[in-house]
Amino acid sequence: MAFSICTHDAWGVVTVGDFHSLEEARKAFSALCEDPWYRNDGTVKGLELVQRTPEGGVGRLDWFPFG
Repeated sequence: MAFSICTHDAWGVVTVGDFHSLEEARKAFSALCEDPWYRNDGTVKGLELVQRTPEGGVGRLDWFPFG
């Protein structure tokens, strides 16, 4: 399994990081949720932590809204 962090903004969804372990992905997700740039930017609506399957499926594990 692979894990990714995505941003959601006015332009769509962008993957900002891919990780091999859930622990590694959760640490990065937590850090980005506290990042001043993301908090103050105004265009980023939220962060999403997803799990990607080899078959191409995606499942949301966590969501953090800004604003």
